[in-house]
Amino acid sequence: MRRASARNLLGQLDAICGQGAFSLTCAGDLPLASVATRDIAGTAAGLLTDLSWTGQESLPVFGPDRLTPDGMAEVISQELGRAVTYRRTSMDDYAWLLRSRGAADQAIKDVTEAFAAQDLGIYDADWATAEPTSTDFRTWCREVLKPAAAARASCRE
Repeated sequence: MRRASARNLLGQLDAICGQGAFSLTCAGDLPLASVATRDIAGTAAGLLTDLSWTGQESLPVFGPDRLTPDGMAEVISQELGRAVTYRRTSMDDYAWLLRSRGAADQAIKDVTEAFAAQDLGIYDADWATAEPTSTDFRTWCREVLKPAAAARASCRE
C-alpha cells in the first residue's frame, strides 16, 4: 500500500487543469492509500481532546479507498468532467524538482528515501491494522478538488 495525502493532489491542481495530469513517484497500477487532510485533522483533534489518552504511539491514518493512481485519475476525470491521467515521475526527476525549488541536499535525500520505502511497502503493515477514516477519494474530489478547480480559470475553459 503506497500512501498520499489529498493535499498532494490539491497542490497539483494547476497541472490537473492545465495539462490534464497529476504526477507522483509510485507505479500507476499499485494501490495507493490516500487520506483527506480533514480526516488527519479530525483524528488529531480527537486525540487532543481525549483526556484518557496518554503517552505516545504510532497511529496510522488511512482513507477507506485502495485506488491505484490510475484509478484516482479515473475518479478525478469523472468528478471534474474532463480527462485526467496519471504520470509517474522518476525519483531523479523529483529530486531535480525539489532542488530547483531550493531544497537542501539532505532534505532531497530524506524525501526520496521515504518515497522509495513507500514503493517497497513500508505502509503495508499499518494498513492491515488501521481503522479507515470516513472520507473516500470520490467524496474528497467532489467536496474539495472540484470546488477548487471551479475557482480556477484554467479549469473553467
